[in-house]
Amino acid sequence: MDDRILQRLAKENPLQSLTARERQEGTLPVTRDPQPKKCKAWVRFGPHATQVDAFVVVWNDVACGIEFTVGENQRMRCWVWAYAVTSASYCCWP
Repeated sequence: MDDRILQRLAKENPLQSLTARERQEGTLPVTRDPQPKKCKAWVRFGPHATQVDAFVVVWNDVACGIEFTVGENQRMRCWVWAYAVTSASYCCWP
């Protein structure tokens, strides 16, 4: 995606993240990677879905916590469904 479009989406719409209930916090064990792996992930800014280059930093059986950068230095983090994340070189969940 064009970085200018991503910047505009981020400026005009809130980044959506899964709730604790959706990711089954407290029920499923969480794994944190000391060396986050690159991925592509689908995220939502308000009603707009877009795919971003990101890093998987934490995950469980149903969700991944990702981190990505918008523009020069706006670091963003959110939880997305595990199936919204793909990587050609690394699979971080069962």
